[in-house]
Amino acid sequence: MADAVNVSTPAKSQQLSLLGLTLGHRRLYLAAVGVMAVGISLLFLVPLVTRSMIDGFVAGEQPGTYSFVRPEWLESLAEALGLAPGMLTGLFLAGALIILATASAGFFQYLKGHWAAKASEAIVQGLRNTLHAHLAALPATYFDTAETGDLVQRCTSDVETVRVFLAAQVVEIGRSILLVVCVTPVLFMMSADLAWVTLALLPLLVIYSLFFFGKLTYYFKEVDEAEARLTTVLQENLTGIRVVRSFGRREFEQEKFTVANHEHRDKTDRLMRLLAWFWGFSDLICMSQGGLVLFFGAWWTLRGEISLGTMVAFTMYSAYVIWPVRQMGRTLVDAGKARVSLGRLGEVLGTPHEDAADQVSDNAPTKLSGAIRVRDLCFSYDREGPDSARQVLENVSLDLEAGQTLALLGPPGSGKSTLIQLLLRLYDYDGAGGSGSIELDGHELSSFSRDFVREQVAVVLQDPFLYARTIQQNLLFGRPSASEVDVQAATQAAAIHDSIEGFGSGYGTMLGERGVTLSGGQKQRLAIARVLLKESPILVLDDALSAVDHETEGVILKALAERRGQRTTIIVAHRLSCVTQADLILVFDQGRIVERGNHGELLAHGGAYSRLWGIQNAFSRQIESHGEGAADAQEVQAKGEDS
Repeated sequence: MADAVNVSTPAKSQQLSLLGLTLGHRRLYLAAVGVMAVGISLLFLVPLVTRSMIDGFVAGEQPGTYSFVRPEWLESLAEALGLAPGMLTGLFLAGALIILATASAGFFQYLKGHWAAKASEAIVQGLRNTLHAHLAALPATYFDTAETGDLVQRCTSDVETVRVFLAAQVVEIGRSILLVVCVTPVLFMMSADLAWVTLALLPLLVIYSLFFFGKLTYYFKEVDEAEARLTTVLQENLTGIRVVRSFGRREFEQEKFTVANHEHRDKTDRLMRLLAWFWGFSDLICMSQGGLVLFFGAWWTLRGEISLGTMVAFTMYSAYVIWPVRQMGRTLVDAGKARVSLGRLGEVLGTPHEDAADQVSDNAPTKLSGAIRVRDLCFSYDREGPDSARQVLENVSLDLEAGQTLALLGPPGSGKSTLIQLLLRLYDYDGAGGSGSIELDGHELSSFSRDFVREQVAVVLQDPFLYARTIQQNLLFGRPSASEVDVQAATQAAAIHDSIEGFGSGYGTMLGERGVTLSGGQKQRLAIARVLLKESPILVLDDALSAVDHETEGVILKALAERRGQRTTIIVAHRLSCVTQADLILVFDQGRIVERGNHGELLAHGGAYSRLWGIQNAFSRQIESHGEGAADAQEVQAKGEDS
């Protein structure tokens, strides 16, 4: 695997640089520049040979005229090869030399491109690995506000922009510099006056390119951000396509996409117009420069101040100078794109990941038994402080021995899921927005690393996430080494084994994205089997039986009861039938515990739990007897759960 890019995680923003990215791969770039220099040296021969041919064979060069080469060397070469001397032989050999020099230069150009591409691909591979690893380690608070489409845009389009610059333009910078530095002395040696004409408009082209660089960078950023918004809309539409269709909102979503698409088109059109001005004016400067060389070269040739061959060579060499300088304009354009992309990538890499502040205790155990102790726990999602917003959890305390079962009840938003998220260290309670204590086996939760905590706690969410892989691969996600016997034992306990066997390919059946090919109950049962297979000391079922029928629920609860005492279990539920066997039941309301006890104690207390138990029992009896008024009972039950 390629080395990851060497980046740190400062508090606000990671400053990436193109030069810094090349660290570790500069030898390849230097080798590419080296072979490119050899290729350029070979191309230098072409104008010289052409000048020699014109002055020596066509124009009849006078003996006193200065020349780099004379046709006599071609006659000597012809004699050495056993060819008859003469004009045709000389022209043939000159043409062969030009072809050979051009072909050899092309070979070195291939080596240059190959090594530059190899270096850039290695850099970008490391950058992608770094981005993926960093995104996977970012805190939950980051993803509360980040847009998935925008993150995809940064990890694909922005990385590709950087790759294009590193592959195509880094070495071109060296090529342009080499050509200008090497050709300029040759021009002055051939004719100082015509050399000044050749270089006359270069400063204007350089200033013009630098001026546009600043403006283009701004527009590149606008286009990039517009494309990110477009990607976000597209990603949301594809992910929620069934919701869109079920609500008949296809036209509304199409209009939303059209608006984002038009915004991207308008900003891109503005950028393209600016680029058209840039390339149009730079071409005008380059062609004007060529025209000046041709005019003054022809004028001085007619006056006999320079030879015809010199004028032709100057025309060829001037292209070696003016067009690389123009290419520097393209390099600046691509550098502007890469600069914007690096800035957007730096915003992601500059976000401190959740492990940055981990201080793991030296005496922390390597395996938990599952005892949980919570004292005076307060928490608010407002990170400015515990008193700046309504507390999601307020003075929550509980004690749970290893192997016991805890049930959490309460209306939506009462704090049940927040307690689970704190237990998983998705959020921290010991900073701004929270206070109190959570202990596992007598050790403060913050003394364990996040990875360790999540290895010890297995969670099934109400809407579990399944990968677009086979059922077997999804089951083995938490425990890849599990045997086939263990897998089937877990699926039987989750009452999903028979359903899997009924699929065409059994455990090898491919699931759609997010498990879309399964029903809601099948997804929940498959997720339960996955965490049972993991065999963590703490098991959390966050309303994980909401989509299964009562008969299947009974099978799963019976299987969990058989494992009673083997692991600490926390059940978040709305159906009271799921929690009757719990050792401790906590009833939440607006972040506070309003009732606590086991099933019998809470029924005897006559509070909210007792009322809800009566409502659900009445509803169940009406359903079983198929009596009239079942719909009314269902409405009563819904009101009772919300209360």
